[in-house]
Amino acid sequence: MKTSILPALTETSHSAARASLRSVFGFDSFRPGQEEVVQAVLDGENVMAVMPTGSGKSLCYQLPAIVRPGLTLVVSPLIALMRDQVRALTAAGVEAGSLNSSNDPSENARVQGLLRRGELRLLYVAPERLSRPDMIEMLSEMDVALLAIDEAHCVSQWGHDFRPEYLSLGDVARQIGGRLQTLALTATADGPTRGDIEGKLFSAPPRVFVRSFDRPNLRLAFRPKDRSSRQVLDFARAHPGESGIVYCASRRKVEELAAALTAAGQNALPYHAGLDKRLRDTNQDRFQQEDGVVMTATVAFGMGIDKPDVRFVCHADLPSNVEAYYQEIGRAGRDGLPADTLTLYGLDDMRLRRLQIEQSDSPPERKRIERQRLGALVALAEAPRCRRQTLLAYFGETSGPSCGNCDLCIDGVERFDGTVEAQKAMSAIVRTGERFGVEHLVAIVCGERTENVQKFNHDKLPTFGVGGDRKPTEWRSIFRQLSAIGLISQDLMDYGRWSVTDEGWRVLKGEQRIELRKDLGAAKAKKGRAPASAATTVGAADTDLLTALKALRSKLAQTQRVPAYVVFSDRTLVDMATHRPTSLQAMREVHGVGDTKLERYGAAFLGVIQARAG
Repeated sequence: MKTSILPALTETSHSAARASLRSVFGFDSFRPGQEEVVQAVLDGENVMAVMPTGSGKSLCYQLPAIVRPGLTLVVSPLIALMRDQVRALTAAGVEAGSLNSSNDPSENARVQGLLRRGELRLLYVAPERLSRPDMIEMLSEMDVALLAIDEAHCVSQWGHDFRPEYLSLGDVARQIGGRLQTLALTATADGPTRGDIEGKLFSAPPRVFVRSFDRPNLRLAFRPKDRSSRQVLDFARAHPGESGIVYCASRRKVEELAAALTAAGQNALPYHAGLDKRLRDTNQDRFQQEDGVVMTATVAFGMGIDKPDVRFVCHADLPSNVEAYYQEIGRAGRDGLPADTLTLYGLDDMRLRRLQIEQSDSPPERKRIERQRLGALVALAEAPRCRRQTLLAYFGETSGPSCGNCDLCIDGVERFDGTVEAQKAMSAIVRTGERFGVEHLVAIVCGERTENVQKFNHDKLPTFGVGGDRKPTEWRSIFRQLSAIGLISQDLMDYGRWSVTDEGWRVLKGEQRIELRKDLGAAKAKKGRAPASAATTVGAADTDLLTALKALRSKLAQTQRVPAYVVFSDRTLVDMATHRPTSLQAMREVHGVGDTKLERYGAAFLGVIQARAG
């Protein structure tokens, strides 16, 4: 059942939306999934839309706000996100504002004045401010048409980023009253989370849109840790002059990697909740406003970042679950251009994440769900086939052929009958009394007489040295895979010791055979394969022009104290460098050049193009 709050609008409104798409935003067409949501909103329906990061969710409420009467209220969890969206809308000629604690009093007074005079099209607020009685009273006297709730998964205790202040939003909508329509948007929401969103934010079942979770422009890759700092440095070096994010599991590692990247010549900055707020805000502003900044950060950084030209995301440590992984890699390539992702992982990561689940205060059912989600991420890391197929299957999508844009598709992966190797590994576990961690077990099967091996006389075991034909890195991969497929399990509370499961005993006894994947850490990427990069989308002859256009963009952004993408996105500059418009009329046809931006910036960028005309 779908609910209609506003009277259905005429086809004229849909035509106006398509016209504004071009004149305001400079887009010739909608991205997949946008038009259906926009039409449903214009038709007065309550809507829940689950759309991947980078699919343009914000346009689904911004466009209706421009073409029809009334105020659109946008609920956002982070001030930085509000600030950046307001800047981008203002640059496009749309009257928008935000009320938040970081504004100085004069700015909040200015916005409230615009609000009372009915001159604002969009107002951004945090859920805490929106639930204040004085705010509700003020809004109840105004013509509020739409409540757009961004990051709607925050309302759900099943979601990966639950925020209790979101729970009041359903009541707030009813208190504001009138003909208020609700649009809830999120990039990641499984079945239980969608059920929570529907039940807590809507008084009646909304129209639901769930778009494909596929982000084909993102290159997906996982690698076992092998001197992880060096792996991160190499990955960042492969993207010179490009913006990127490196996620770490601890504050200490954030600062260590920022220092190492800086020493290696990268423009790197740290970000975590323990930093002084002024420094944290300065670093975030630099990341937003400058090209080529690499941010090393905990997961405290990201949700409020609306930067479309992040060209790579690296996880220096395993994320907490598939939803968090998907959300975090989704911050790359939001402009639709190629972007790279790399996730590093090891057994210590897996143990840490499992320990965090078991030691949390969550109820048993929540812990059970979190174990399943972590298990799905480990399975993705150890996947024997196309990673995109595995990832989409987790979200309930049946994909087509292999994607051709993940490490397993590009570099290939070898599988082998791993029954004997599994039996050797599990025999070492059993013969040592199921009391030891993986490094001790690897030493035994490799025949290494370490101090502990000799202390416990484990060099006298029949299993000692049975795996000497393989390197320790290969045996670590085998242990990880045996864990991922459930043949062995780890006691998280007792020094990480391993034991053999019932399924493992069937393999150990020869009742069942298994296949394993050849260790990716030992595999080499195909020679000559370039990293995913926006620069590869322009010809070599246009690279210098693209650099010059970016330099002008940076100068303008710094002068105006706005993020670089507020001037023009990477995709717009690539389009300019490729097609080289020769007049303002031709510039109007470039992706992302609307009327206001053409008037404000068109002549300057046209001058750079003409100066380099051959």
